[in-house]
Formats: sequence, C-alpha cells, structure tokens
Amino acid sequence: MKRFARLEEILRMDPHQDALEIHRLSTAYEFPWDYTRALELALYRTYAVPSIGQLLAETAELTDRAQKRYDDTSLLLDAVVEHGFGSEQGRTAVRRINQMHRSYDISDDDMRYVLCTFVVMPKRWIDAYGWRRLSRHEIIATAVHYRALGRHMGIKDVPESYEDFEECLDTYEAAHFAWDEDARRVSDATLDLMASWYPRPLAPLLRTATLALLDDSLLRSFRYRPPSPATRTLVRGAVRARGRVVRLLPPRRAPHFARQNREIKGYPNGYRLNELGTWPVPGTCGCPVPRSKRSAAEGAE
Repeated sequence: MKRFARLEEILRMDPHQDALEIHRLSTAYEFPWDYTRALELALYRTYAVPSIGQLLAETAELTDRAQKRYDDTSLLLDAVVEHGFGSEQGRTAVRRINQMHRSYDISDDDMRYVLCTFVVMPKRWIDAYGWRRLSRHEIIATAVHYRALGRHMGIKDVPESYEDFEECLDTYEAAHFAWDEDARRVSDATLDLMASWYPRPLAPLLRTATLALLDDSLLRSFRYRPPSPATRTLVRGAVRARGRVVRLLPPRRAPHFARQNREIKGYPNGYRLNELGTWPVPGTCGCPVPRSKRSAAEGAE
C-alpha cells in the first residue's frame, strides 16, 4: 500500500454520510499516536476553566484516581469510534458517559466546551506535528462525529461545523480561562500521571517537555513558569521531526485503538465494559467482578 492510499480512500467517501468510517480511518490508521496526544491535551486544557477544574478536584477523580480516570475516559470514547453509535459497545459507552455526567451539576456550556476540545485540538495538533495535515474530509467527519456524540449526550446547541466548534472553543476560553488553586492541583496531578508512564529519573524532563507544548494562555491560567524559548523550540522541533519520520514509513496495515496504548495501565489483562463502568477481567486484580457488573460487550485484547 502506498503512503497516501488511505487518504485517497477517505477522499472518495462522503464526509457526512461516512463520517464514522472516515474518523476511524484517521484515528486508528493514519494518526493514532497524534490523536492520543491531542486528546490528552484537549482534556487537560479544560482544567483551566475553574468550574471544570474545581469539580474534578472535588470528586478527586484526577487527583486520587488519575490513572483510572484517564483509562476509563479513553476506553469509553474509543469504544464509540471502534464500534459505532449503533453497536452494543457504543450504546453502552454512551450510556455510561451520560450516567457519569448526570452525577454532577455540570452546565451545558461546560459540556459543550469540552466537546469542542475533542474536535479542535486534534486538528491543531496534527496540523502542527502530524506527518501530513488533515484533509477537509477528515475535518468535516470529525465535526459530524462529535456533533452526533453531543446529541447522544443531550448537550444543547452543539456547533454545526468545524469552524463553529473552533469559534465556540476560542470564545469560551477567552471568557473563562482563569487561575484556580483546585484546578492547579488537578493539573499537577495530570502532569505527574504523564510522567509516571516513563522511568522515574525522566520525570522532571518530561514535565518540562509537556509544559513546552502548552500555549501561553494555559501556562498563565495555571501560573506555570514558561519554559525558555530554546526549550520550546527543541521540544516542538523534536515532535515535528517525529512526524517527518512517520511520513517516510509504510502506512499502518492494522488499526491501533486506544485500548492498545501503553498508557492504559489500569487493565493489564483486559477489561469489560457495561453501564456501571469499566471493569477488569475477573481474577486479574485479585477480586472477581460481580456477575451483575459483567458485560456482554467485552473489550479485552
């Protein structure tokens, strides 16, 4: 298969009617690593909205249980991409997402903003660091996919197009990004989580590298000291260089989904998904999963 063969396949599809398939090809074949990094930063930047950061600090989901929250968010969102909204796995994932959110008092504005980050940040990341830029078909398909997710989640006034999502995100951040002590705790915990995926001696370096990828509005909101211009240039240049190397490699022949990511640590021997949550396969954590919590939709590798 030639390097751009899959892009040619995407361009033969209808970005509205075939949105899920285009988005799946883009995320699982063309840019799996980039989408993972982009969605990590997409969720991360939501903490800079104090109402979101305070809620996450209050629930301790990203301070005391950061790895599980990371895993569950990745697996639930990816189940929809891998299997589709109409599948048993997709319906189960959406129901679980909705149950999680209904437990808290979250405004439609905040929910809409988080949805916008899923659409906008991957495009911005891939345009800056990917092995190629996203095609217009992929941009439209991403917006259509997350607009559908927004409808399934009952979010009101979901933006129509990518440009609407982008305007909503930029406007909301300009109005709401601000310092908050609790949000900073969530941010620090997330940076610690990301560093924990690598050997301990590398932690300070990885923290600095992550900060070098953040924009000034985020650094100001969390009151982080900005990395030096030289550090930013070095880190961002290294990520761009990775994209240039990937461009020279043969295209991926098998899909790579979030459940295959090395950063998913909470379910080393597989997991099962149901409306009550994401559960380890019985016996893998020393405690069997109750029968009432087992799912017919298994996501174990």
